[in-house]
Amino acid sequence: LQVYSFRLPPYSLTEAAGILPDGPLNGSIGGSVMFTTSLIEADGPFPSVTWNVNTTVLIINYISGAVYIPPDYENRITFFPTTASLELRNLTLDDGGQYSVTVNSGRGGTINVDIYVFSPTVTPQSADLVEFSSFSLTCSSSGSSLSFIWMNSSSEVTASDRVQITDGGSTLTVVNVTRYDEQSYRCRVFNPVSEGISYPVNILVSYGPENTKISVFPSLEFYQEGSEVSLSCSADSKPSAQFSWFLNGTKLPDSGPELTLRNIQISQRGDYSCQAFNSRTLTNETSPSFFISVLLSIKASTEQIIEGSSVTLTCEASGSSPSRKWKKDASDLSLSENVTLSEDNKILTFRAVNKDNSGEYVCLVSNPVSSSEAKFTFIVNYGPQNVQIEGEDKINENGQIKLICSAESSPSATFTWRLNGSEIIGSSAEFLKEKAQHSDSGTYTCEALNTVTKKQATAEHELLVQTGQTSGCSTGCIVGIVIGCLVIVAAAAGGGFYVYRR
Repeated sequence: LQVYSFRLPPYSLTEAAGILPDGPLNGSIGGSVMFTTSLIEADGPFPSVTWNVNTTVLIINYISGAVYIPPDYENRITFFPTTASLELRNLTLDDGGQYSVTVNSGRGGTINVDIYVFSPTVTPQSADLVEFSSFSLTCSSSGSSLSFIWMNSSSEVTASDRVQITDGGSTLTVVNVTRYDEQSYRCRVFNPVSEGISYPVNILVSYGPENTKISVFPSLEFYQEGSEVSLSCSADSKPSAQFSWFLNGTKLPDSGPELTLRNIQISQRGDYSCQAFNSRTLTNETSPSFFISVLLSIKASTEQIIEGSSVTLTCEASGSSPSRKWKKDASDLSLSENVTLSEDNKILTFRAVNKDNSGEYVCLVSNPVSSSEAKFTFIVNYGPQNVQIEGEDKINENGQIKLICSAESSPSATFTWRLNGSEIIGSSAEFLKEKAQHSDSGTYTCEALNTVTKKQATAEHELLVQTGQTSGCSTGCIVGIVIGCLVIVAAAAGGGFYVYRR
């Protein structure tokens, strides 16, 4: 907001030739000025009156009741013919100058009116400060008899132990600036006839970092190895702080307010802290540390557990004085000569694993304040064992050959078939041929292979494909004949016994 006023400073000249009063005349933009002559109605009538500004610019020409007013002054002046006085309204900056009046071509006078723009300015126009430094603002304006008032965003600024107002009120000084001093400041200047307000000056205050801290999600006493942990660092800072991360005092390559630990490992346990740095204040602050305790997922001493080998499971935990307890398939672990635990229950040892050792093993870790657990699915690879072939020993020519091979094996075995020592088509557990030929007779061998244990085992099966039996009696027929013969023999024996008794 800019406010303008008319004023005549003490050092400007005022001239009057009998009918105009001594100046100065004061007014403000949009206001009015009254040029009052010393003439009275008894001095008239006045057949001719002319008002000019700056000698050549006509304001009004009055001759014997006829009035001429140029367009620029229409509706802006009131002429008083009985005293030759004049009122000028809706003042603008261009209305400044020397005004003169001539009455009856003989009497007249002049007066100088200076118009000033009452627009205060404040320097500097902005300030970017660091907290606890100082700043000064100076307000300047044209005019005389000036008074100054300083205002912030919400109220008038008054002097205090940190705020000094000097140089007649035109200078505002704030020492030990705080972040709460960050706001806009304006200067209001006024005198008895007018006032003006400066454009706002924005004071920016950089501060921090302070209250640097870490938050962790999820927040647990122990973290299982392989899980994901998110750490977030925050600080009160302007401008926003830059963040660095540290593990056990060693700087990590990660930066930014977020640190995500994916697939966390036991090697990543320890004290995590973040450091906030303000590039404007050139200061930093380190957060309190947060200890990440990682519970190691139970690990086997070998990736492939093969029956008969020696294997260890290790349960490792960080934290203060953890105790451990093992379970298998939800029941307390039974120890034996083959299954033993180390003194601190950290290492579970299988001297020679067997398939009965397979199952889910759980290591329960606890301390006085919390507990957690790690799980491991223990799969023993064994076999193949007990390879067997199921199927007919004899079939008729053009009949179906169906042989099924089975084996105890983990993982499941793969199968290869041979006839009389030569490999034949078929790699599944079932060998099938729809129309058997006499040449299909012989020794069938099923070879089972475990791709993990690298062991193999075989089974054999003899098969006879009979020829020339196509019109022969079926199996049911043969059974009937046998039964009939047995009945006849039995009857004959009974009859012989009867004759003998006779």
